[in-house]
Amino acid sequence: MAKDVIEVEGKVVEVLPNTLFRVEIQKSLELPELVGRVILCHISGKMRMHYIRLLEGDRVRVEMSPRYDLDKGRITFRLK
Repeated sequence: MAKDVIEVEGKVVEVLPNTLFRVEIQKSLELPELVGRVILCHISGKMRMHYIRLLEGDRVRVEMSPRYDLDKGRITFRLK
């Protein structure tokens, strides 16, 4: 994991084509002002490789880059 990454937890609110998802951020320890924001996310390579499916309502862990855009992220883990 890179050092300059913001990790947040969220909930999938919409499934889009081409493995894109809209995720509502529910928990952020590093930047609390992100809570409640809806961002566009794609699936990380390991999740694609192992065919992990995501549906609306799934809780996920998302990585965001503070250097790039806080409206986009990468889903790295599906929580139970």
